[in-house]
Amino acid sequence: MNRFRLASESVSNGKFDRRWYAVALVTVAIAISYFDRQTLPVAIAAIQHNIPISNQQFSYLQTAFLVSYAALYVIGGRLLDRLGTRRGFLLIMLWWSIACALHGLASGFAMLLCARFLLGMGEGGGFPAAVRVVAEWVSPEQRSTAVGFINAGTAVGSVLAPPLIGFILIHSGWRAVFFASGAVGIVWVVWWALAYRDNTSTLSANTFDARVIARQLGMRELLGMRQVQVMVFAKFMSDSAWYFLLFWLPKYLYDARHFDVKQVSYYAWIPYAASGAGSFLGGYFSSYLLRCGYSLDKARKIALGLSAVFMPVVMLAPLVPVQLAILLFSIAFFCQQSWSGLVMTLPADIFPLSAVGTVSGYIGFGGAIGGAIFGIVAGYLLGHGFGYGTLFVLVGTFHLIGFLAIILLGGRIQPLRSNDLLKIERPL
Repeated sequence: MNRFRLASESVSNGKFDRRWYAVALVTVAIAISYFDRQTLPVAIAAIQHNIPISNQQFSYLQTAFLVSYAALYVIGGRLLDRLGTRRGFLLIMLWWSIACALHGLASGFAMLLCARFLLGMGEGGGFPAAVRVVAEWVSPEQRSTAVGFINAGTAVGSVLAPPLIGFILIHSGWRAVFFASGAVGIVWVVWWALAYRDNTSTLSANTFDARVIARQLGMRELLGMRQVQVMVFAKFMSDSAWYFLLFWLPKYLYDARHFDVKQVSYYAWIPYAASGAGSFLGGYFSSYLLRCGYSLDKARKIALGLSAVFMPVVMLAPLVPVQLAILLFSIAFFCQQSWSGLVMTLPADIFPLSAVGTVSGYIGFGGAIGGAIFGIVAGYLLGHGFGYGTLFVLVGTFHLIGFLAIILLGGRIQPLRSNDLLKIERPL
């Protein structure tokens, strides 16, 4: 039994297991973040009655979110490594809740664009904070399960978004959607401030060499590592597909399948529910392989490969009846979020706590930039005579490309040892 396991067991001897309470807190925050980012896509048809928005402008709104999201993924990750998880996450969540509410004050496209940019700035630190919580509280054998559980929060928020937003749209109008979403985030901030404490008792047990805690890796040195570059590239490819599916699915149902607000409320939640199952089961499956004696490298790569290989089913979605298309979207969402949870587990698998937030930030940056670029491409293609079928063919290949990069260029997935760190470390 290693030192980390002894330490982690020591924090679970009270009336409840503090490890999983911390995970649950973060899961709720991630659910709120995905609800917040779905407010605009689901409410877009109602917003267009007051503010004219073309397909190209819609892509600009998503790009504004993703560009700031990408930048703050890196900065937010570093901020968390400096301020600590508790203070850092509190500031991040407060920012994005206020930014979400600001959408409700928009009187034109420019203000929507600014509000979307500010929302991305806040939400960029969410997943680096989540990974830090896992690194602080959860043993290596359970980390992919914990990250999968947290990643399932993306599905909870996305599943709740269509029916709840539809209900508010029908009864109170689109501005109330953003005010209500921002208020929920403020409530979480209060809960976090009262309930969460950094788990400093296990920090020394969470590393493989005492030197790792005393030193911090420079941002340039981390980015120069091939493993980091490969993870960033893999996330760049996969999130190009994910953000297109996430932001454009409701609009696809409006435009190509001629759904109204009620129909989107009834059906659009189904793929997001599947994504939640994928988030949890992908992480659980990888943890199961570890318990069965597989190496960390094989346990992660087998689960990643199975997640990637089924993504091309989304290519068929425009060719089949809408009921079957929803099923195909559900399979793709399941596999994507299984993949995403596993990729976001890798920084905690490989790096010491002092670098986890920064590496997670780089990976998230890559994903958000991929989503931003492909969002612009999608808006351009749709505005110049191409259909959704072309876009679904493209996104069906992206995870396979990312997985091939991990297999061929990423090396073994295993914790860095002190000798590895000495090659790249420098005092800040």
